[in-house]
Amino acid sequence: MKKVRLDVLLVEKGYFETREKAKRSIMAGLVHSESEILDKPGVKIDPSTKLTVKGKAVPYVSRGGLKLEKALKEFDVNIADKLVMDIGSSTGGFTDCALSFGAKEVYAIDVGYNQLDWKMRSDERVHVMERMNFRYVTPEDLKYGEPNFVVTDVSFISLRLIFPTIKKLVQDDTDIIALIKPQFEAGKEEVGKKGIVRNPKTHEKVIRELTEFIVSEGFQAVDLSYSPITGGDGNIEYLIHARWSSTGNIDHVSEKINEVISSAHESF
Repeated sequence: MKKVRLDVLLVEKGYFETREKAKRSIMAGLVHSESEILDKPGVKIDPSTKLTVKGKAVPYVSRGGLKLEKALKEFDVNIADKLVMDIGSSTGGFTDCALSFGAKEVYAIDVGYNQLDWKMRSDERVHVMERMNFRYVTPEDLKYGEPNFVVTDVSFISLRLIFPTIKKLVQDDTDIIALIKPQFEAGKEEVGKKGIVRNPKTHEKVIRELTEFIVSEGFQAVDLSYSPITGGDGNIEYLIHARWSSTGNIDHVSEKINEVISSAHESF
């Protein structure tokens, strides 16, 4: 029997309406055969293979939305009616999630171009800001008012270059949820083959030093968790909840770093 692409097979079997929806769930690790997780949409398999789709299909335009969803629920922060700034919006997973949780409007900021999913691009609540290097964004660029909630998922750049600009642009008492990617925070000598950082000690160093930096910039480090899914390259990622507040900087994160890292490595 001729083998078929996994995403095509899932549509043919009625699991999903479109290949795009199938791809999202495959990449989120929700599709299994009897022996393994199938996480590559293009892999060709025997049509008779018994498949299981765990949970529901990814409800956002990209699986990144699942990361923000976990943060909003676990950190118990309210994004409803907020003017959100999404830094590194890419295809729009965080933006989509923010809107689904009731955000009023979103600035979708990215240095790239034409990456944002059409569903987000055509939503009047989304203010698309492409080809924008966030480090050089000014208050004048934010034409719909000062943000009072920030989400960020950036690649190939450290969050150390993001937080100093955030505080110049937001209202007092603004919550920030940032995705920590160890491979972009660690030193080159700490990053393994294919850009993977596996050592828990490196994860601890990265998170601890980044937390100290965030607090030194005047932010409150409120809480920490790990992403429910790995990055596209297989890296474990973390979620930090920070806050910009006139009440001053505090650190509630450092004391739980080791616990969170341990839980993350047990999960993956």
